[in-house]
Amino acid sequence: MFKNTLDNKRYYTLNYFFRQKFKQKVIKIPLDVNSSCPNQLNGGCIFCSNRSTSNISDATLDIVKQFNKGKEILEKKWPNSLYIAYFQSGTNTYGSVKTIKKFVDKLLVINNVVGISIATRPDTLSDDWLAYLNDLNKKTFLTVELGLQSSNEKTLNFINRGHTVNDFTKAVLKLQKRNIFTVAHIIDGLPYENKNDMINTIKYLNNLKISGIKIHMLYISKNTKLARIYENKNFPILSKEEYIDIVCEQLRNLDENIVIERITGDPIVDELIEPKWLVKKFCVLNDIDKEMVKRNIYQGDLVK
Repeated sequence: MFKNTLDNKRYYTLNYFFRQKFKQKVIKIPLDVNSSCPNQLNGGCIFCSNRSTSNISDATLDIVKQFNKGKEILEKKWPNSLYIAYFQSGTNTYGSVKTIKKFVDKLLVINNVVGISIATRPDTLSDDWLAYLNDLNKKTFLTVELGLQSSNEKTLNFINRGHTVNDFTKAVLKLQKRNIFTVAHIIDGLPYENKNDMINTIKYLNNLKISGIKIHMLYISKNTKLARIYENKNFPILSKEEYIDIVCEQLRNLDENIVIERITGDPIVDELIEPKWLVKKFCVLNDIDKEMVKRNIYQGDLVK
């Protein structure tokens, strides 16, 4: 068994990280506060359907009611847990600091809330935001999640990401300077990338000494620019077997001290065009585990 897991996984699980840090089960409660995205002014990422939210968050509710609704749902599976309020949808550091602070202040006084997680882009960390995040990190366990998607500059341009690899590097260094736990989001299977491109993204994140990572599989949603490109050019989509192979190799190349927060995606089924196999999330997770056992490999075993 890998040293940083309680689940017979061969990689550093988030569950293990939380258990070591808080000595108890910790659940992230996804929230949606209607944060917008600056890249929409430039047409947005080609894969974006503006629906990057959880099935249990409800932006129409007051933030405390929204939190309690999510807590009630997740508590059925994990009772007596601690909680992290997760600002998941949109670019949460794009708007006013005061707006998010107002929400955060209401959440931090709720019993058993032990942290705040804020999802954002690397090009929206102003000095005001960095000052606030620095202060918040002293009050609670703070995670900042940054979308990178790929370390290939050509890929970022193709998907109209709206920021550079250097923007991401600078953002991570600013957060690390303030000792903030920083998580990178990447996407496997982006158009015209090969296996080496995806492994190079992992090596880039190793060099940055990122705290955690979320690995997503590219999926094509209806009513997106990516869907129109796919219909016209029908670029290759990774099969489940190809994705599992790539993830296994990425994990082998990933520093063993980087926490794995996610290892596949959660498409909205009614909007999904391809790949259909991604709907069976737990099958994908189980098959990754089986393949790692079959190959007798572990996270970081190729890192020198």
